[in-house]
Amino acid sequence: MSDGGMVAALSQHVPLETPLRILMISDAWYPQVNGVVRTLSRLRDTLTDMGHTVDIIGPHLFRTVPCPTYPEIRLCLLPGRRLARLIEAFQPDAIHIVTEGPLGLAARRWGRRNGRCFTSSFHTRFPEYIHVRTGFSTRLPYRFLRWFHGAAALTLVPTASLLEDLRERGFAHLECWTRGVDADRFHPDAVAIDWHGRYGVRGPYLLYVGRVAVEKNLEAFLSLDLPGTRIVVGDGPDRAALAARYPGVLFTGYLTGADLAAAYAASDVFVFPSLTDTFGLVILEALACGVPVAAFDVTGPRDILPPGISAVGAIGPDLRRNILAALRADRAACRAYAARFSWEACARMFLGAVIRAQRPPGAGNRVAR
Repeated sequence: MSDGGMVAALSQHVPLETPLRILMISDAWYPQVNGVVRTLSRLRDTLTDMGHTVDIIGPHLFRTVPCPTYPEIRLCLLPGRRLARLIEAFQPDAIHIVTEGPLGLAARRWGRRNGRCFTSSFHTRFPEYIHVRTGFSTRLPYRFLRWFHGAAALTLVPTASLLEDLRERGFAHLECWTRGVDADRFHPDAVAIDWHGRYGVRGPYLLYVGRVAVEKNLEAFLSLDLPGTRIVVGDGPDRAALAARYPGVLFTGYLTGADLAAAYAASDVFVFPSLTDTFGLVILEALACGVPVAAFDVTGPRDILPPGISAVGAIGPDLRRNILAALRADRAACRAYAARFSWEACARMFLGAVIRAQRPPGAGNRVAR
């Protein structure tokens, strides 16, 4: 179904133009740097520009402790009472629970207790992350996630392939909700970083942007015999170990805003080695900067990119082959391809979903048992 057809189907009760008070509750928020935070930030700004009133409740409003192995992620301590006060003070027309952490659990509990329907979203394959780090089976984590999202009127997932996977795992009430890219910030004409002048490295420049952690499968990229320089933009628990193991790789740490756009614009191929991401917002950012993408043929890349080798990059089982093929891609085609992903379309799909989740007067609300 096209974006327009989906929005029309979802907005059967209330016009999308009706101003709403929308409350989003997320364990992922600033100062964290990740795709969930960037998505929420742009979604909030776009919805506000469309005339809606939007607020985000995040860990910054609560007492927190660092997450084990991810100290940059803060986990809320006993947020229930304060969260209830914040929800009731905002008086939302629609509630969207973004994450399955302490805040998400408290919001779910509040919704059930008060008979309020809400939507949720599935952003991260935590069962696979846990399995990669510990070897623990994915069965129990997926059972928890089915229980968590089973209370939502709708659960929004970023890609069609992930939706089918979750449906096969017993999830219900799923809707696709794509992502967008800021084509004004990320563009081929961004003032590019001079990789050679600044760091003394030579091209071709092969770029990765994201968290530096085992679940991102970075070694599948860093261990390859490739021409030029491999560049890692980002940080995380595995950075020190990987920097020691691969001294020829350039690790820059986090870059944001114009600096991040400059890193994309200066690079020849964007490499996305993850096997577990649910979308890959960085893929769109790279394409918008005219940078072709090399990735495995998995959820996320296969939902964004054409199959096999194309004018905008390559996906498939052989990452080295994909990278070398992407070096021959068309940068102008990459920019044009990214233009189909807009934040306005993303916001309208989201609006349609939260509107559909509301029940007509007297119909009641579905609350999971």
